[in-house]
Amino acid sequence: MTCASPPNRTRRRIPAFHPVPVAPRADGWSPAKQAAFIGYLAQTRCVAEAARLVGMDKASAYRLRKRPGAAGFAAAWDAALGIDAPRVRLASAKSTGLGAAYRFHAGLLQVVMRKGKYRATRWKNDDNAMLQLLAQCDRSAVRHG
Repeated sequence: MTCASPPNRTRRRIPAFHPVPVAPRADGWSPAKQAAFIGYLAQTRCVAEAARLVGMDKASAYRLRKRPGAAGFAAAWDAALGIDAPRVRLASAKSTGLGAAYRFHAGLLQVVMRKGKYRATRWKNDDNAMLQLLAQCDRSAVRHG
């Protein structure tokens, strides 16, 4: 397995991201597994090793990255590897390809790193998605009421 050189100690900011929508499976890419993969990717800088650490394989990780709605996951992947990529506005439905309802219910995953090691995942509310849903409700109420 060929991987990047050992991680350096430079601090990389991994953006919070929406989990890629997948069908729930015991052996699949759950939101927690997606976040852990990104954390281990930042720690090891090796796709194969990060996938192995979450019980998945490298090929399935690359397939997940290519799925519809994976823009935020891909941006987090690039940031974990230290690749400078155009900044993705994760709250924008246009950039993620995900609807406001999904983004609201799924929330954002924030990978927590300490001293170059993956430590935890935090779930955050997506307030922009909530505001978009409220605006949709307001528009609907005006039309029908």
